Amino acid sequence: MVDALASARRDLGVSQRELARRIGKPPSFINKIELFERRIDLLEFIVIAEALQQAPGDLIAMLRSKLSASLSL
Repeated sequence: MVDALASARRDLGVSQRELARRIGKPPSFINKIELFERRIDLLEFIVIAEALQQAPGDLIAMLRSKLSASLSL
């Protein structure tokens, strides 16, 4: 989940600081998530995805396809 969010954020050219501003959190919140120092729940995932103007389902589908590709090795 985190990889999909971080990848989408970078692809869209959104900084961690800007994403944090969009969701009303400090920049360290996003940083800790992306460093796997903090877990997020499904509701937080949805809020972050929508702040990136991405459909949560699309990000999950992207994550599933990456997972499937890595398991088929």
